[in-house]
Amino acid sequence: MRPVLYVLSFLAVLGLGFWAYTEHYNTREALRDVQALQTEIADLREALTLQRAEWAFLNRPTRLRELATLNFERLGLLPLEPGQFGEIGQVAYPAVEEFFGQIDNPVTIAGEQYPDREFP
Repeated sequence: MRPVLYVLSFLAVLGLGFWAYTEHYNTREALRDVQALQTEIADLREALTLQRAEWAFLNRPTRLRELATLNFERLGLLPLEPGQFGEIGQVAYPAVEEFFGQIDNPVTIAGEQYPDREFP
């Protein structure tokens, strides 16, 4: 009985060793993937910072004013004035029926229909 127990113990140790070996290499591969993703994120953040700086450089008020002056004949751009803005009362909002339509056949949450009831 003892030799069988020794063999089974030995096989269990071998199996656990193999499992630990595969988990070690799976973990190392996952860590490499995480490191690659962190490097990619850092590169993308750096590129985003560069693009934001370029956007700020291109949108300088003096540069935009010069471009508007140079292209005035072609674009016809004028400076903004307070009279060009409207008031909230002048905004035409669509009617609710245009979004939702007429509710003809209402259904409750449980799925029961009420054909005999009339809804506005």
